Amino acid sequence: MPQQKGFLMVTMDPPAPVEEEFNDWYDTEHVPERAAIPGFESAKRFVCVSGWPKYLAFYDLAELGVLESEAYRKVSWGGFSPWTKRILTKVRGQYRASGDQIYPGDRLTGDFARMTLIRFRGVPDAQAPVIQRGLLANYEKRPETKQIRLMRSNYNNEIDYIGLIEARAPFTDPRIDLSVFGTLADRIDLVNEYAPYWTRGHLAGVFPAPSH
Repeated sequence: MPQQKGFLMVTMDPPAPVEEEFNDWYDTEHVPERAAIPGFESAKRFVCVSGWPKYLAFYDLAELGVLESEAYRKVSWGGFSPWTKRILTKVRGQYRASGDQIYPGDRLTGDFARMTLIRFRGVPDAQAPVIQRGLLANYEKRPETKQIRLMRSNYNNEIDYIGLIEARAPFTDPRIDLSVFGTLADRIDLVNEYAPYWTRGHLAGVFPAPSH
């Protein structure tokens, strides 16, 4: 059985006066720094086209233990650069999630035109199959859907389940059938739609664009 992959996800929203510097910091320091850490298998940024906060960074991990590695510790928390510390005092909408990929378990973030994020707060683990079945019932047969994943975050001992639906195009009908989630529909507190973010003429994937 393939090893269960981990993930790290962060949202932030910079005030307009610092947005340009925020993106420079993310693009030239923060994301490349993390992409270089062994066990970080992807490092991608997205911009919200429906919902809030505006920016999302997502990292696929070989396994969750990567966040306990010495390489990661050197650039996180006590290892934050002065630029990182200054930017983090200015942004809003900060949300951090980290944990395991529950379904399918071993997939990486793909290439897509849109991604729908659905967050379920404080769900007992025994109810995770209900969320998985609900996501599949809503999206598996839609022609726009490319990939469906379910993440379990246990950051700061707060359990959130996060559905990520990658799509070839915006959904023709964006409505969600909440009835398939039963009482867990009341645990949904965020439904956002994201598009890939890029800068300087190439997708910020974030592994550098080819040189010519």
